Amino acid sequence: MREAAISTSTPSAIPRSDVSAGVGLVGLAGLLSWILFCRSFPQISAAFDLSTRYGRLDGPYAALTGLFFSIVPMLLWSIFVDKVHRNPSTGINWDKTATPADTRAISLTKLTGLWATWAVIAALYGIGRWYWDGQYLFAMKVLGVVAVPMLLASIPYVFWLDRRMENPRDGAWHFGAFLLAREPWDGEKVIGHWRAWIIKGFFGAFMISILPGGFAAVVNANPADLATQPGALAIAMIELLFVIDVQIGTVGYVMTLRPLDSHIRSGNPFLAGWIAALLCYPPFVYGVMDAGGLLAYESNAPGWRHWMADSPMLLSLWGGWLVVLTGIYAWATVAFGLRFSNLTYRGVITHGPYRFTRHPAYLSKNLFWWSATLPFLVTAGGPMESLRNVVGLALVSAIYYWRARTEEAHLLAEDPKYREYHAWMAENGPITAPLAAFKRGLLRGRREALQPAE
Repeated sequence: MREAAISTSTPSAIPRSDVSAGVGLVGLAGLLSWILFCRSFPQISAAFDLSTRYGRLDGPYAALTGLFFSIVPMLLWSIFVDKVHRNPSTGINWDKTATPADTRAISLTKLTGLWATWAVIAALYGIGRWYWDGQYLFAMKVLGVVAVPMLLASIPYVFWLDRRMENPRDGAWHFGAFLLAREPWDGEKVIGHWRAWIIKGFFGAFMISILPGGFAAVVNANPADLATQPGALAIAMIELLFVIDVQIGTVGYVMTLRPLDSHIRSGNPFLAGWIAALLCYPPFVYGVMDAGGLLAYESNAPGWRHWMADSPMLLSLWGGWLVVLTGIYAWATVAFGLRFSNLTYRGVITHGPYRFTRHPAYLSKNLFWWSATLPFLVTAGGPMESLRNVVGLALVSAIYYWRARTEEAHLLAEDPKYREYHAWMAENGPITAPLAAFKRGLLRGRREALQPAE
């Protein structure tokens, strides 16, 4: 696996983040406002004396509408406060005065590549059996509805954007040139184009598919149950935080737009990175981490609420710990603003939880699994069942460590700012620095052990 050399000099300060904290926070505020509206809709309909009394808005399209209430404030903040459209990394020159005639041929070639890409992705959706069962049915319905509007909107968007881009011959253009066979095209650009769209197609459908379930649970949470059922408040908070993570994360896949500087600059080029990431998502996860999978770690392990049911104090404290871990996980997603995505480079994030560790989401998620599952405590199967669970979860955590390493290799090769951030965190990160020092000590001890005796 290729990896850029890590800087040996440590910056005096952490590099500035490519995303402000504000954009994620206003998106979070918009989402929470929508959730509150959906929960309060029966009272709202009664207050306005509507002829029909409505229940809470807990359906899948209410969950989908939540994206709108996150996107609009994030979009306004990005344009009017952060002015991201002026970033040099957009590749856009707003003072450029190219005429439609100057770029018409380029735009037509690009649209050929773009539409062909969408056609292939649509065919792959049709072939993949898992897309036509369970939660994915909602995603397929949504994508089917938006397909024609996207096709039509792409025409004025591409023609408008190409007149302003410094180099409009991007990956989509090179793929179109390959298909038309009229102009020289770059194979690396075509591969980069497909990496980005495979990521969008695969993970975008997954994120849309999981929107409705958690949203309905949060909207319908009963305050009376939260006050009387042990651990229910912690579970409700955890569900809310996961909804925040999913909603803001889905915004990241939807809003990959160059004028917002949220476009995918590159997809991870390492096969190991793709394998590690895909193992964590359907359909591949079903045979690996889920119940009955190769690394199943919850066999006969009923989890924290079971073992702590007789101690309300311990149950509350442990539930609070799990809420904190989930909060860090959701915070890590919110910190990305419009740019959350797996396997991509879309700028460097250095604020929020990324000031403490380079991988706050992976760290908090794995600590949550260990703390919630308690895999070593089982109701049947004895010590061997405990050992199986512990080994299974340890290997799951190893997969996430593998993911982290491949993501670092990708970003280290792409951006000098990430190399500065990597070096700064190794020396100053409250969590990363002690781990880096421990690793250096192990390597030093190994080198000394391998040196021949004099």
